[in-house]
Amino acid sequence: MRPLLFFYILVIYVMCQFCWWAYLLIKLNDEVYEHRMELLLSNYKNESSASFEVKSLESTLHKRWLMIAGEGIVFGLLLIAGIYLTGKSFKKEFQLGNQQRNFLLSVTHEFKSPLAAIKLGLQTLDKHKLSYEQQHQILQKAIMESNRINELVENALTAAQLENRSLQLNKEELNFSELVAGVIELRQGIHYKKISFETAIQPDIYLKGDSLALQSAVINLVDNAEKYSPENSKVSVGLKEINNQVVFTVEDQGPGVPKGERLKIFEKFYRIGNEDTRSAKGTGLGLYIAQHVALLHKGRIVVKDNFPSGSIFEMVLKS
Repeated sequence: MRPLLFFYILVIYVMCQFCWWAYLLIKLNDEVYEHRMELLLSNYKNESSASFEVKSLESTLHKRWLMIAGEGIVFGLLLIAGIYLTGKSFKKEFQLGNQQRNFLLSVTHEFKSPLAAIKLGLQTLDKHKLSYEQQHQILQKAIMESNRINELVENALTAAQLENRSLQLNKEELNFSELVAGVIELRQGIHYKKISFETAIQPDIYLKGDSLALQSAVINLVDNAEKYSPENSKVSVGLKEINNQVVFTVEDQGPGVPKGERLKIFEKFYRIGNEDTRSAKGTGLGLYIAQHVALLHKGRIVVKDNFPSGSIFEMVLKS
């Protein structure tokens, strides 16, 4: 925050200098007017005989006043606009820096947890004689944790490609119903927070799109609902086609998203700042990726309230 403090000190100094120069300019103009008036009157016996020259001098003074005022107002407005935009840019950079630092902390924690679980599982297999069922459970958990790491890496790479505008989409006709059903089947096997899924997926909905990108968007929307849902709650997933539009919805029973945050949550690294949601794991990339994938498919994502509690994320795509 120190550079921002220096910036505000510089702004105060520039504004003081601007006011001081304006004062000096006005004072100099008045002195020049008084001097020329004295010089003019000295050439005449009285003021009435020099009335034309006096009026001409006053007219010139008035024009100079207007010129000084006009240029001062324009310069002042430009200065204020420049200061405002520069300050806004400074704040945005600081916020982005803080978000990036939070992202690094989050991603470190997100990698550390599954790696520790995999290491523990391998050590258990190495040191103990276990039954086939116990070995199978440990290996399944290790696979689940490795998939979690893979999702983190994929999200980071996708976010970088989106930022650099280098993400290449391979659009083809695909069965979006099967894609969504496959994602839900995979998530059901994870047993995250003991979340149960309720699905209403209309079969055989086809659209033209990139299967990997759309799968990433679906996974991130479902993962977001799981993260912010309480233990033993339900996540409802729906898919239907209405008027040549494919509508994919994910409903959770979490704390919900305040209306003032509903645009910000799609920004990169952004996470809602209250304690109920900040305690949930995440890197702040999931919704950013989902929104951009929808936009690249000429679609959109909107957030609605879910009653009595929670949120509804609705992704609308062209069929």
